Formats: sequence, C-alpha cells, structure tokens
Amino acid sequence: MKKITIITGHYGSGKTNFAVNLAVNAANEGKSVAITDLDIVNPYFRTADFRKMFAEKGIKLIAPDFANSNLDIPSIQFDVEQLAASEDCLIIDVGGDDAGAVALGRYAEALAQYGDDLDMLCVVNQRRTLTATSDEATALIYEIEAAARMKHTAIVNNTNLGCETTVDIVDQSRPFAEDISRRTGLPVKYTVYPENCAELTDAPDAFPARVYVKLPWEIE
Repeated sequence: MKKITIITGHYGSGKTNFAVNLAVNAANEGKSVAITDLDIVNPYFRTADFRKMFAEKGIKLIAPDFANSNLDIPSIQFDVEQLAASEDCLIIDVGGDDAGAVALGRYAEALAQYGDDLDMLCVVNQRRTLTATSDEATALIYEIEAAARMKHTAIVNNTNLGCETTVDIVDQSRPFAEDISRRTGLPVKYTVYPENCAELTDAPDAFPARVYVKLPWEIE
C-alpha cells in the first residue's frame, strides 16, 4: 500500500468493504492506519459502522459529524497533511459516483503533493446495475475524475454477489475488467476473491477479502 489510498466507485460496488479489508490488512501488518469515511451522500454501509472493530485494531477513524444518524446531511473536515504525517497509511473511502466525489474534490490540491505515493482506485462490479458493462463503468470513472478533479491510478475488480460469490463469478468478470483497463489505460491492480476460496486461484492480482459489509438478508 502507498501512503494514501483513495477508494471510489458506484453505489453497491463493494468499495467500502474493500476499504475496510485494506485497513484491517495494514493494521495486521503492524502499520499505523487511519481511514476517512468521506461518504456524505449514502447513509448505508459506511466505514463508520465498523468503529468498534477499528478501535480494537488501533485503526483511527475519521467520520462525518452525523454518521449513523438521521439528524442532517453530514459534513466532514480533516487535515490530509497531518494524517499523512502521523500514520503509515491513510485510506479515504469516497461516496458513490460523481456526486460523492465532489467531497473529495475539495482536498484535490492537498492530495496532489503526494504524487507517486498516492493511489486512487476505482472499484468496479459487473454484477451491479449501472456498471454491468464496460461502457457504463468507463463512463463512471471519467465522471468521478471530473467531479474530484483527480485522476485514478488503477482499477479494482470487485465483481461479487455478496456472500454468494464464487471463484467462477469472479473469473468470469476478468474480460470485463480488462476491457475497462484497455479503454482507460488504467491497470487492474486487484481482483477481489472471497476470503474462503481465494486459495483456489493462483492469479497474481488476487486480493482475498472478508465480507464485513452485508446486505440485510445476509445478516444472521
């Protein structure tokens, strides 16, 4: 991981679950980690939902003022330079689509100074509406970049069906992700596989992920 990792994507792409996995992995490696919940649009599946787990693992959480409430539209303020200086890794979980990326845009100038020490990853999921084709996913990438005034550095193929995801479902999505890569010029940095079956693939870009964010009908 680089000093700063920004996670963008469509609503329901699984970007928050991916961000949580990144943070937990880094903490398990002994790194100091801060994760910023920049999702001020969607009231569901925020990284703030994992406050207790983050605290147990020593992960610093910066969340919107009204996260997990219905009081008002939440807002957030954080010091990029201070966090980057004090932590080994800073992960920024951005709200879905270009609407959520507007909040990221206010930090574009401060983030630009990190250059090669920053990754901006767009999470794509072929099994979600509005990004089911490479045309749709490519258009979304450009819309997010315009709103954020920043450029992506890579793609994360997170094609999944929640807890029902299999290796075959992920493998079948590889041509989809590769086509997006060709269209945008962005490499596919990770292909996410369920943690319990990641050993069934020998793909060099495989990223085993635990399902932290669950849909209501998946919660026991």
